[in-house]
Amino acid sequence: MHKVIFNGDTLFAAHGQLLSDVLVRAGKAVEHPCGGKGICRKCLVSVNGEKALSCQYKVNSDIVVTACENTNIVSVTGADETGVITQNACFVLDIGTTTLALALVSLDEKKVISVETAVNPQRRFGADVISRIDYCRNNGVKPLQLPLIEEVNRLIYKLNVGNNLPLFVTGNTTMLHLFFGIDCSTIGVAPYTPIFLESKYASGSELGLSGISDVVSLPCVSAFVGADIVAGLNFVGQPESGKYNILIDLGTNAETVLFSDEDIVCTAAAAGPCFEGANISCGMSACDGAVYSFTNGKAETINNTAPKGICGTGLVDIIGFLLENDIVDETGYMDCEKYGITDNVFITQEDIRQYQLAKSAVYSAVMTLLKVKELSFNDIDKVFISGGFSAKINIASAVKTGLLPQGFKDKCITVNNSSLLGGIKYATEKNDLSEIIQKAEYVDLSLNKDFADLFIENMMFD
Repeated sequence: MHKVIFNGDTLFAAHGQLLSDVLVRAGKAVEHPCGGKGICRKCLVSVNGEKALSCQYKVNSDIVVTACENTNIVSVTGADETGVITQNACFVLDIGTTTLALALVSLDEKKVISVETAVNPQRRFGADVISRIDYCRNNGVKPLQLPLIEEVNRLIYKLNVGNNLPLFVTGNTTMLHLFFGIDCSTIGVAPYTPIFLESKYASGSELGLSGISDVVSLPCVSAFVGADIVAGLNFVGQPESGKYNILIDLGTNAETVLFSDEDIVCTAAAAGPCFEGANISCGMSACDGAVYSFTNGKAETINNTAPKGICGTGLVDIIGFLLENDIVDETGYMDCEKYGITDNVFITQEDIRQYQLAKSAVYSAVMTLLKVKELSFNDIDKVFISGGFSAKINIASAVKTGLLPQGFKDKCITVNNSSLLGGIKYATEKNDLSEIIQKAEYVDLSLNKDFADLFIENMMFD
């Protein structure tokens, strides 16, 4: 056995054991967005003063390890907080793939009292749901459930209510399986069958939650359209009679819903972790120092600190700027090895290609649903953009880079965390969600020929 001193704590590793395995089992907050494949370079640590990827480093002696980056992700929920505690209250939890958001809600006033957010501790197992499904398949569900429950308990304690309250939970289908301690392996292989889709009930004590009486989750539609999307639809409400709206939840598994007062078609596009910065050279999550805006060649960073990397919205802006100034052509070709934002923060040709894949997946998913209903861009009344990505997104840049259609430019409404807000609406109004479930038709893009053709066509920046 070898000693691993990590930020002052003493851990132990078997000879030849991967450092990432040591850190993950000890619950240390070093992220592995690519699931340990060694391609994202986001698990960089210092080992005896030299930088190394923890997922590739084998422990063969006693070592001293320090983390290289702060991973406190900035999360914007869009909830208005009153700060006024009432006797009749509940909790609403949104389990995002990247972040957690817990709201304390007054059932008397039907308003949010306070919200706490945190990074989903499962990010250490991978940035996307597929990485976590793979980890669950190989290691069981408990290593994924326990740190999640521990973090939720910490958020409950921070809200400091002092008595047992009910908890309403929303999130994608995989996250809900892991929260309830249910094996999610079947979601990752054809025919992609979840263990449950309906609302699930449990007691707080059964799940190991402190200060919680009963737990109920919102229902899901399919393996890849979960309760977060149902909650989002609940929040934005039905369009006017005869009109169609679209809800796009931008993320690694970009869910898109086309809906009217009569029908709903939905799908999920595998955009990959590009928007989370996981496969971008200088990509990072929305932490201090992340470039989130790039206007006229000027970078703005989170909390105005020195630029350390680029988060999703910054990536959209930068590529829009490169296109506007003919540094990148319509095919995505860049006539230089890299474009520097600062001496240490830059965009490469491969980054452009990664973005093309992600933006084409989102754009093509929208077009596929429009084809299913035989609609055009002009038939859409409103486009709701949700997800943590939406808080700072520049719609003009999104349109310029082909992430969103030109026809949507003046129709977009950002709603931040529609999952949490829809869960709050359900908790306070107890409105019937069964109509959403009954109407929803899932379109599997992997079986849709239109999507395959559109995906190739929409890789271009024209």
